[in-house]
Amino acid sequence: MTVPRQTTTQRRTMLLAAVRGGDSSIQALAEQFGVSSSTIRRDLTELAREGHVVRTYGGALDTGPSVERTLREKDASHAEEKNAVARAAAGLVRDGEVVLLDAGTTTGRLAHHLAGRSGLTVVTNGLTVLLALADSPDIDVVVLGGRLRHPNEAILGPTVEQQLRHITPDRVFLGADGLTARRGLCAPTLEQAQLKHAMLHAGRESYVLVDHSKLDSSPFSYWAPMDREHTVIVDDGDPAALEPFESVPGCALLPVRASGAVSEP
Repeated sequence: MTVPRQTTTQRRTMLLAAVRGGDSSIQALAEQFGVSSSTIRRDLTELAREGHVVRTYGGALDTGPSVERTLREKDASHAEEKNAVARAAAGLVRDGEVVLLDAGTTTGRLAHHLAGRSGLTVVTNGLTVLLALADSPDIDVVVLGGRLRHPNEAILGPTVEQQLRHITPDRVFLGADGLTARRGLCAPTLEQAQLKHAMLHAGRESYVLVDHSKLDSSPFSYWAPMDREHTVIVDDGDPAALEPFESVPGCALLPVRASGAVSEP
């Protein structure tokens, strides 16, 4: 049964409900809502940009809690905001530094912004970082060895944490599936939560890279406490979401505009 003609906002709200109910075909959704397939594609693209769904070939999937998305699915959500955060983070890195990049989509974008530099040493457990720096001969890349975990393409294992004991990076950049003022970084597995905590304490300065959709988000049950001084670099898409972090001991906030410029305090 088709629904009565709605405003764009109403249609997208109902479309999201349909996708969460299991409807994923663009053609079927177009018929259900009485609009063209191109209109449904535009709606799904916008819902994906906002992080509500993941675009697939011919449709979309819900991004409900506790469902771990692939790295490519994550990378498609809030891409502009992630790129602004990554660009701001790259601006903090000085020539000659040793930096540790966690696995993830935003850290992968950070590596992309570092790719044209020289004299840097980048230590990582992330496949996205390796791919971004594969054609950068002037950057010394150190890979923390272990096993490759899917779907987030992180290299994990006891040898990774053992190797961290022999490195003191100038800066550590962490990714997160969620970040709360009370619990810290949210991770999909206990092993990853423990590794992120070890990375947090490995360097001289530590940063967390997130887009605003990750704030006050806890999609999984494993946590890395933020129990040392650190800076959260985040886009300013939701200023109210930053307020709980202003009272976290040792936490500094570095909000950036979608253009990549640092926001005024």
